[in-house]
Amino acid sequence: MTRAIQAAFAPLGPSPFDAAGLARHVFPLFSRVLARDGEEIYLANHSLGRPLDATADDLAEGAGAWFSRMDDAWNPWWDEMQAWRAATARLTGAPRADCIVPKTSAGQGLRAVLNSFVTAPRVLTTLGEFDSLDHILKQYADRGRAVVEWTAPREDGRFHVDDLIERLDGIELVVVSQVFFASGQVLAGLPRLVEAAHAAGARVLLDVYHGYGVLPLDLAALGVDFAIAGSYKYLRGGPGVCWLYVSPEVLAEGLTTLDTGWFAKKDPFAYRRPTPPEFAAGGDGWLESTMNPLGFYQARAGLAFVAAAGVERLRAWSLQQKRTLAEALRARG
Repeated sequence: MTRAIQAAFAPLGPSPFDAAGLARHVFPLFSRVLARDGEEIYLANHSLGRPLDATADDLAEGAGAWFSRMDDAWNPWWDEMQAWRAATARLTGAPRADCIVPKTSAGQGLRAVLNSFVTAPRVLTTLGEFDSLDHILKQYADRGRAVVEWTAPREDGRFHVDDLIERLDGIELVVVSQVFFASGQVLAGLPRLVEAAHAAGARVLLDVYHGYGVLPLDLAALGVDFAIAGSYKYLRGGPGVCWLYVSPEVLAEGLTTLDTGWFAKKDPFAYRRPTPPEFAAGGDGWLESTMNPLGFYQARAGLAFVAAAGVERLRAWSLQQKRTLAEALRARG
C-alpha cells in the first residue's frame, strides 16, 4: 500500500500542487471518506485527519498476523514498530530511529519526562499549552511533584520567547509548543530559546503536535532535548499512536524514567530480573510495557502520504487554500 501512495504522487513530479493534479491522482487515495458526502468540505484535519483507503488494508494486515500466526505475530508486529519509528525519525529530523519512543498519547510522553527527575523539577511553561499538558502540569504542581511557573501571552494574545528566556533562572525543564493550538501562532525564535535554556542548565520539551506533518521540522537542528506529538491530526493516523523524542545527548547520559516497563529492560525476552533493573540501550530504555501493535499499522499510510507529498509542498498548498477561503469569506461579507 505504501508503494501505491508513492505511485499516486509520481505523476505530479516535484512541482507545487494544483487542484487538477490532486483531484486526478491524490483524491482517489481517500475514496472511502470522500464517498460519504460529495459536497462536504472537511476542515477538522487539525483534529481527526481523513484516513486513507490504505489504512483499512494496513489494519487488516496487522490483525491478520494475529489470526494466522498467533503468538508468532509478535515478529511482524515488532518489525512494524521499528519501521514506524524509522519513518517518524525521517519525518521529524531525529538523528536515530531509537530516539522515537512509542507512546499512546503526548501526555504520556510528558509524564515520562517529568518522572525522569529524581526530585520535583522546576518547570517553566505557558498558559497556551494544550489542555492535556496543562492539566498534567497542574496536577503535578498540586501534588508537589513539580514546581510550575506559567508565562502569560502579551496584550496582543501572542507568546514571545523573550518572556520565557527572562524567567529561566533556576528552571530545570521548559515545556512549550511549536504551534499554539488555540490561536495557530507559530512560536518564533525557538532556536534562541533552546540555546538560552541550555545555557541556564534547563532542558526543553517541545510540543510539536499542532504542526507535525504540516510545518517543516528538524528536531536535531533545533537541539531540543525532548519532543512530543502523534499521528492523530495531520498525519491521518488516528488516535493512540504518539511518540516521545529523546535526543541522543540525553540518551548518552543514561537517563531513565519511572514510566517504564518490561520492554525497557536489557534483553527483555531473557526474563532476567536484576536489582537494580538493567535498561536497554538508547531509546529502547524508554519503552514501557506491552504496547498496542496495531497502532503502528494504523499510522503507516499517513506517514507514507506525508513523506510522498513533502511537508514543504503541503505547507504551501495549505497556505494557498487558506488564502482562497479567506478571500471567499471576505467577498461574502
